[in-house]
Amino acid sequence: MTEEFHQAVLLTISDIPHGRVSSYGVIAGLAGFPGYARQVGRLLAQLPQGSSIPWHRVINGQGKISRPLDSEAFLRQKKRLQDEGISVNNGRISLKQYGWGR
Repeated sequence: MTEEFHQAVLLTISDIPHGRVSSYGVIAGLAGFPGYARQVGRLLAQLPQGSSIPWHRVINGQGKISRPLDSEAFLRQKKRLQDEGISVNNGRISLKQYGWGR
């Protein structure tokens, strides 16, 4: 993807407020690239360790963490979300309660 895509997506993710989540598809649309949800996921997977981008606030459109249950990545994202007061039940987050950007 282009540098324009990268910048728009990362700026949009940076706008997600503390204690809220958004989906890959919503982020793509808000960034001006509707239909590019998978590319948003790929970009987040390439973020360097320790990045200040709140990657953990991005989940899939079904309200789920997109990592295998009990994997290290899943547990790290779940903990970060819970630290912000977001309820995670069996890998699910209520988009109705915590969703942002729709």
